[in-house]
Amino acid sequence: MLEAAKLTELKKLSLEIRIAILEAIGSLGAGHLGGALSIADALAVLYGEIMKYDPADPGMEDRDKVVCSKGHAGPALYATLAVKGFFPYEMLKTLNRPGTHLPSHCDRLLTPGIDATTGSLGQGTSEAVGMALGDKLKGLKCRTFLFVGDGESNEGQVWEAAMFAGAKKVNNLVWLIDDNKKQLDGRTADVLPVFDFVEKFKAFGFDAVRIDGNDLEQLYEALSAEAGDKPRAIILDTVKGKGIKEIEETEFNHSLGGDEATFERWKDGLRKELEALA
Repeated sequence: MLEAAKLTELKKLSLEIRIAILEAIGSLGAGHLGGALSIADALAVLYGEIMKYDPADPGMEDRDKVVCSKGHAGPALYATLAVKGFFPYEMLKTLNRPGTHLPSHCDRLLTPGIDATTGSLGQGTSEAVGMALGDKLKGLKCRTFLFVGDGESNEGQVWEAAMFAGAKKVNNLVWLIDDNKKQLDGRTADVLPVFDFVEKFKAFGFDAVRIDGNDLEQLYEALSAEAGDKPRAIILDTVKGKGIKEIEETEFNHSLGGDEATFERWKDGLRKELEALA
C-alpha cells in the first residue's frame, strides 16, 4: 500500500503530466486529448514509482521500457518524459511541427526516452512482445510495459501478439489496455465490441485483472505485483479525457481542441489542484 506522502507525490506528478499534455497539444490548438489524458495516471505511477530508468542514460540496457502502441496517446508519453527531464520541457511546444523531435506517433530515433517506434495501430504489440522476449533471453532483469487502446484491440495483430506472448510465457511483459470505452468513430461497444478483456487474456495464457485505471493506489498495487510465470494484462477502466471535466463530458472527445484561452483555462484548473497539494 502506498504511504500518504508517496500518494501525494504521484497525484502531483499526474497533474504535471496533464498540464504538459495541454502544453503540447495546446501549442497546435487541437489534438488527441481524450486518449492522452486517460493514461496520465498510469504513466505517473510507472515513472514515479515502478520503473527503472535514467533520463541521463535513456538507452541503459537493463532499463524498464514503455511501448505506446496506442499511437494517439504519444503526447502523454512525451509529457511524462519532459516532466521527468529526458528533454527540455519547452520542446513540448514543437509537437507535430516540421523538423520536430516529437512527431504525432512515437519514434525512437527522434525522441530521448522513446523505446519503440509505433504508428499503424496494433504495431506496437508485436514490438513489445519481441522486446520483452529479447530481454528475457539475455537474462536482463527488466520489464516492458505496453499501452494498447480498447478500440485498437479491434486489430488482428493485437491478438496474434497476445497469443505468442502467452505461448512463450513472456512473463516480463505487462500489457495495459486503456479501456476508456471510446474510439475514433464513437463508443467501442457500438463500433465493434471487444467482449470481456479479462477472460480473453486469460484464454490467451495471461494473468489478467481489471482495475480503476485512474486510481493511483490501484495502479500501484497492480503494477508492483510480483511477476508469475505468465505475461500480465491489466485492464485499465478509465475515463476518456480524465482530469478535465469539460473534456470528459464531451461525447466525441477522441480529438478536439480550442482557442488559447480555453487551453489556459484548463491548465489553470489543474494548476490550482496542484497548488492545493503543496
